[in-house]
Amino acid sequence: MATTSLVPSSADDPLTYQTIALVDLLDRVLATGVVVSGDITISIADVDLVYVSLRALISSVGALTPPGGPG
Repeated sequence: MATTSLVPSSADDPLTYQTIALVDLLDRVLATGVVVSGDITISIADVDLVYVSLRALISSVGALTPPGGPG
C-alpha cells in the first residue's frame, strides 16, 4: 500500500520553505497593495444583533497614482 505526502514540496511552490523578513513583506504589500475584507455578526439565540463589514485597501500612494502624476 502506497502512502502520499500532503506536505507540499519545494518543487511545487518555491516560496514554501523560504523565510521572508517582515520588512520585505511590508515592502511588497505597499508596492502592490492588498485588500482586507471581513464580516462579523454577533447574534444571540439566532437573532442578529450587530453586523460589522470591513473593507480596507492598504497600499502606498505611489502605487495608486499614475506614473505622470496627478492631473
